[in-house]
Amino acid sequence: IPKTAKQIIVLDRTKEPGSIAEPLALDVMAAVRGTEFKDTPITRGRYGLGSKDTTPAEIVAAFNNTEKEEFTLSIFDDVTNLSLDSGDALVTTPEGTVCCKFWGLGADGTVGANKNSIKIIGDNTDKYVQAYFDYDSKKSGGITMSHLRFGDKPIKSTYLIHKANFVACHNAAYVKKYHMVEELVDGGTFLLNCPWSGEELDKHLPGQVKKYIADHNINFYTIDGVKLGIESGMGPTRINTILQSAFFKLTGIIPEAEAIEHMKAAAKKSYGMKGDDIVQMNWKAIDLGANAVVKVDVPDSWKNCVDEGLDYPAATHGTKEQQDFVNDVQIKVSAQEGNTIPVSVVARYMDGSTPSGTAAYEKRGVSVSVPVWTPDKCVECGLCSYVCPHAAIRTVALTEAEVAAAPEGFKSKDVTGMPEYKFNIAISTMDCLGCGSCTNVCPTKSIEMKPLDDALKAEQNLFDYAISVPDKEEVIAKFGAASVKGSQFRQPLLEFSGACAGCGETPYAKLITQLFGDRMYISNATGCSSIWGNSSPSTPYTVNKAGKGPAWDNSLFEDNAEFGFGMYLAQKTLRESLSAKVKAVAETNAEVKAAADKFFETYDDTMTNTEAADALVAALEKVDSADAKAVVKEKDFLAKKSQWIFGGDGWAYDIGFGGVDHVLASGEDVNIFVFNTEVYSNTGGQSSKATPTGAVAQFAAGGKEIKQKDLAGIAMSYGYVYVAQVSMGANYNQLIKAIKEAESYHGPSLIIAYAPCINHRIRVGMSKAMAEEKKAVDAGYWNLFRFNPAEEKKFTLDSKAATVPYQEFLAGEARYTALQKVNKDKADKLFAMAEENSKKRFAHLQGLVDLYDGTKGE
Repeated sequence: IPKTAKQIIVLDRTKEPGSIAEPLALDVMAAVRGTEFKDTPITRGRYGLGSKDTTPAEIVAAFNNTEKEEFTLSIFDDVTNLSLDSGDALVTTPEGTVCCKFWGLGADGTVGANKNSIKIIGDNTDKYVQAYFDYDSKKSGGITMSHLRFGDKPIKSTYLIHKANFVACHNAAYVKKYHMVEELVDGGTFLLNCPWSGEELDKHLPGQVKKYIADHNINFYTIDGVKLGIESGMGPTRINTILQSAFFKLTGIIPEAEAIEHMKAAAKKSYGMKGDDIVQMNWKAIDLGANAVVKVDVPDSWKNCVDEGLDYPAATHGTKEQQDFVNDVQIKVSAQEGNTIPVSVVARYMDGSTPSGTAAYEKRGVSVSVPVWTPDKCVECGLCSYVCPHAAIRTVALTEAEVAAAPEGFKSKDVTGMPEYKFNIAISTMDCLGCGSCTNVCPTKSIEMKPLDDALKAEQNLFDYAISVPDKEEVIAKFGAASVKGSQFRQPLLEFSGACAGCGETPYAKLITQLFGDRMYISNATGCSSIWGNSSPSTPYTVNKAGKGPAWDNSLFEDNAEFGFGMYLAQKTLRESLSAKVKAVAETNAEVKAAADKFFETYDDTMTNTEAADALVAALEKVDSADAKAVVKEKDFLAKKSQWIFGGDGWAYDIGFGGVDHVLASGEDVNIFVFNTEVYSNTGGQSSKATPTGAVAQFAAGGKEIKQKDLAGIAMSYGYVYVAQVSMGANYNQLIKAIKEAESYHGPSLIIAYAPCINHRIRVGMSKAMAEEKKAVDAGYWNLFRFNPAEEKKFTLDSKAATVPYQEFLAGEARYTALQKVNKDKADKLFAMAEENSKKRFAHLQGLVDLYDGTKGE
């Protein structure tokens, strides 16, 4: 320590509960005691709270602080008032460094392209380079921010870019959602991917964007990446190499011809495993992108534009809890301004709970195209709603009066067999991610994808009205609540999640909420399903019009099954306690006894006990006794709940297997649902024990050499566990039958669902996820069956012998074909092994049909 030191400032990341100071501060205090610095003032603070950036301005604030002995950085603490005001932002990046920021849509390839770009600059110039990639909490379809710096001096800026020389917006919807242009330095360059020009730009750009561009002499360029994506064969969403090419052209960091050559080499390295056709499409996209940039002549009139604010309407409907959370937390986080939320607001949610149903307020409008319904072609099968990963398309039954009161443009037709009701396909254009799964399952092509334009955005009010009408119980009863068609007239209680477009997992979870969501507990293992299940700050699990919906919580890989089991045991204990009180009251009250008898008759039946519990509570409310009042006070815990434990194969097959086995062995009435993507999807596609022979994954780069674990077989060996394997696209009816049987079975159940994933690199794309699920079953790659210990014929094989060549299925996914490209002999060997395993597996399952047929005797 210099002898001239007048103050010592100590910064640490943590402070232990009960401690008088941070660990490092305690060490410093002890070190200077008894030295010449014993009287030197020591100020101490915590930085990086909530994983926030620590900026140069905050370090300066800590240096200048002489008033607060204890302080915090990075947060706005209006509770203890310990936070320091950091003042204006400082930029300490070396002079001459070029700072670039790219705003992309998850899975559009922006991040991958920018990784290649920074490598190209670093490898082919004498520039120093730095790259950092920032994401929101959603899966693909969320926002990505790529921060790139390059210059002639070493770069040691360990913080995000907020003053940039170049900003690119890769999704046109973002111009109204984020302050992007405002981060440009005077004379900087802004590249916008959009289909607009001239008057259209003037119409679509918000006033604050136009004014900043004009006032700060921003060089403004546009490029229609969607059009070029279609032209190149890449499709409307894979625009990464197009925008990358435009970036190199506009920055001029490398001569254009040389840059194109390097980009093409990088594309071949990145996508070579996916096939030469993919490489050629990327090369074409690079050529197109370099020549399609349009310079915008900024009119002087833009200097007179006014700030219109960001497009996040305040929540004015829903519960007070929802409105407060959306207005005070969700809007700011969604706008990338969450660091401005004060501690007093965060303190409301210290227990970790947040209101259900807040994802419905996001309305991001990021899809390129959305479904449009033609009633005359529709046969009302409901499959479009059944398979939608985001509940953005729904079947709705309305009365004639409700249709008459609907907004202009509302379309309907008679409900088949019930002409007194009207049928509508409601489409939330602002929540759809444009996967196209609905169009691919529609048997009559009454659903088709069309570009999301202003007219379709304006139809959001039609969806909002359709879902506001009550569920029609008569219609649901007519077609069957547990049928494919009937179930879709029930409100889904999982909607607008953060899952990838075309996700193979969410349609399963959504369906379960349509069947049991109003009486459902969910324990969710860490993984994809916990991310899309609560993509902070929004919650997609929601409530019905009676205010009831799933109670959801997330636990760790290693203990999720036990966590869900604990939920069940707590509910069981509470019900037993309340039941004892009910019996005591029933002994002296005839009305209560009649209701109690019905309650106990249905005690273990989730579907009927709720109604009986409601009637019992109504009777108890008339009784003036301590026991009756105690039951009424805890009435939410009286009815039988449906306990579900969700997770992926990484959890169920691997890290959490011990807990899964423990819970299944318990014999208790819990339901485990496994979303089997055959890899650790959430963390980048690592191999799991569910990964099949021959598949390429992380930690199995040379192809998985052993077959996957037979989790279903292990569970069936207990003899008292309900077990099913399902695949939605292969057999819609078998899926819903298995879910209903599992929940009705009074014992443990395990359902393993085949779930296509972007990590599979399906050649036809995730829009064909349902077709891929069917092909997996038709090829014998995946088998459908149900093992129900409650039945005499316990085992039912729901899939037939393969009708599609096994190798044909493998050829449709790059996780398999990648191995053929690098080691064909090994691939042939492993694929032959996998096919032989599948044949033996099917023969084994056929044998189980007779083995478990209780009608045949010994």
